[in-house]
Amino acid sequence: MLLRVALARYLGLRRLPTAALPRLLSTEPPPPPPPGAEWTDTVDYLDESGEVLSSAPGARSAVPGADPTILSGSSAHPLPRPAAAARLAALALRLRSGPSLSAALSALPSPPDPALLLLAASSLPASDPIPLLSLVAWARVQPWFVPSDDLSSLLAARLAPATHSSELLSLFDDALALPDPAAFPKTLNAVVSALATHGLLEPAFFCFKRLRDAGFRVLETHTYNALLSLLLTRGLSFKAFEVLDEMASSGCALDEGTYELAVPALARAGRIEAARKMFDEMRKREGIGRASAGVYGVLVDVLAKSGRLDAAMGMYREMVVVGHRASPAVSTAVVEGLVRAGKLDAGMELWEEMRRGGLRPSFGLYTMVVEANARSGRLDVATQLFGDMEKSGFFPTPATYACLVEMHASAGQVDAAMRLYYSMANAGTRPGLSTFTALLMMLANKRMLDLAAKVLLEMKASGFPIEVTASDLLMIYIKDGSTELALRWLRFMGSAGIWTNNFIIRQLFESCMKTGLYDSARPLLETYVAGSAKVDLILYTSILAHLVRCQDEGSERAIMDILSASKHKAHDFMCGLFTGPEQRKKPVLSFAREFFQGIDYHNEESAARYFVNVLLNYLVLMGQMNRARCIWKVAYENKLFAKAIVFDQHIAWSLDVRNLSVGAALVATVHTLHRFRKRMLYYGVVPRRIKLVTGPTLKMVVAQVLASLESPFEVSKVVLRAPGDSVLEWFKKPIVQQFLLNEIPSKADVLMHRLNVMFPSSAPEVRSLSIPRSLSMSR
Repeated sequence: MLLRVALARYLGLRRLPTAALPRLLSTEPPPPPPPGAEWTDTVDYLDESGEVLSSAPGARSAVPGADPTILSGSSAHPLPRPAAAARLAALALRLRSGPSLSAALSALPSPPDPALLLLAASSLPASDPIPLLSLVAWARVQPWFVPSDDLSSLLAARLAPATHSSELLSLFDDALALPDPAAFPKTLNAVVSALATHGLLEPAFFCFKRLRDAGFRVLETHTYNALLSLLLTRGLSFKAFEVLDEMASSGCALDEGTYELAVPALARAGRIEAARKMFDEMRKREGIGRASAGVYGVLVDVLAKSGRLDAAMGMYREMVVVGHRASPAVSTAVVEGLVRAGKLDAGMELWEEMRRGGLRPSFGLYTMVVEANARSGRLDVATQLFGDMEKSGFFPTPATYACLVEMHASAGQVDAAMRLYYSMANAGTRPGLSTFTALLMMLANKRMLDLAAKVLLEMKASGFPIEVTASDLLMIYIKDGSTELALRWLRFMGSAGIWTNNFIIRQLFESCMKTGLYDSARPLLETYVAGSAKVDLILYTSILAHLVRCQDEGSERAIMDILSASKHKAHDFMCGLFTGPEQRKKPVLSFAREFFQGIDYHNEESAARYFVNVLLNYLVLMGQMNRARCIWKVAYENKLFAKAIVFDQHIAWSLDVRNLSVGAALVATVHTLHRFRKRMLYYGVVPRRIKLVTGPTLKMVVAQVLASLESPFEVSKVVLRAPGDSVLEWFKKPIVQQFLLNEIPSKADVLMHRLNVMFPSSAPEVRSLSIPRSLSMSR
């Protein structure tokens, strides 16, 4: 029969079940009974039914595990410590918290010691921290309580940070407030680790900073790993590196988890050298297995994207050797890096190697390889890969379609490009602006005007603006010299309601003038003028130049109509120049001066020089030498050819006609020689030499004209030169006087001059020193 001894005043006659007693024995020896303890109360011995067997004088407070308070037969045994701990745990579980629990715990026959408290706390269930909190809270106000790192760490491990973060922080503060906080490493680690593991970033990092600022080096590897994981998850790499530096400075050992976190983080943050150094350190550490595929993948990806292809390929080969299989993302990064670096062959070799290894390429990898081969000109390979991509179930993106279409179009492969274009449309993919533009440019270069018109209308139906593209195609026909096609395309644009700009109209007009399509040129010029465009002097002069070169009477009339349609003021000047003085109501020289004064030389100086050159060509061809000399004189007065005539006193006089047309050069030669003659005969100034700088182009023209008059000018490479005395004697000849005062002599005049030279007795009297009537009239 088992008898139990209890304190009657605390427990009454309550029967306690024996099944609730734990069977485990405490490994710690029970504390000795307190010395000098006295008997204070009466002890009642009970049987199994709760009947009182006997009573005896009172007993002192029994110490569990030390005092024999349990009878087994006739032998007394002490209460086991696990049974006492179970009693504490049972009270905490039943009453949970509040005054009732405090009263029950205070009514125990003997106060528990810290070791018994830890044993009872350990037996409480981890799923419900309320009894443990209540038990520890009661114990902390007891005089026998001594703070324990084991108990505090147990409490920190049982508390859920999501609901008990304040209790955890309070536990952390209490540990730091103790005289020797370094004696509580388990508690501090448990608090920081729990906060970091459950995603409480701010309180976890706050606790870390407090420990760091206080100079404590108590955190362990798993705590650092939890902090690193949390910071990297939140994207705070710089804070994670701060924790990593503190971990290294505190001498804490890095484990496999630390390396798995730190190496990828350093690589992604751009600190590639530090990542590789730590990776090499990881491989050399004993007890750490091979790096995971994720670490290898991040290093390969970062090295490839940073352009370090050799290092990336080395890491990739090592990854395969150690037994990891490269993921599609890693393979894509390596192949993409090789392709972007221009190493398409190496990229395709790696592609084939991955295919042979059973790796199914991803959508992104297929897209990248197809576009890379297309852009490099390997259209056959790109087309084959494109077919494989479709067979693998991947739907090509609009960018892939566009790349293939544009590259085939650039290569001039009309059939393949149009086949892809129609395939793109049938797949429901809307072509982009660049795709339409590439197709249209290809069709324009191939002169497939009808097909280009169809594609352009489809481009308009897709919602893209087509005016600029249509004008670009028109410019292609114009620059290619396909004027007929350009006119057909312009008519199509008009029928479709597409307008072009005046610049392209002008370009097409000039192309029509060059090819002799004058009937088509006039409507273009009328459209140009009606579009508020101004016909400038350059355009008018270019039309006049066509008139100068024209040899057909019908074409001349057409060009004259075009000149009239230009409505330029130069045309009114041309008309007035060929009328009589009665209609002009002023001399030719005054009429020319009035026209040239209206030119804006600041903006149109070069255009005016061009106009003078062409006009003088036309006047010489028309036999209007006097009018031509007036035009040259006015042009020289307005400094259009300021450096053409040079008077270097008695040394050299020169005329530079290198930049003039043929007609302008002849007129300038006649007019300038006439000026030289006046200075030499009337003013007695004779230079040492006279030069006519003609250049290689005009040399023979001017030389032939002067040779017919037996001039003393000698022909060299680019200059006609003669001594001043010889030129003076030449100026005294009547035929030279007639040549300089009127116009270029006819063949009959030249023949008569030669007869007079051969038979001097028949020559008329030379009046070299008298002023001719024609000269006096001109003056």
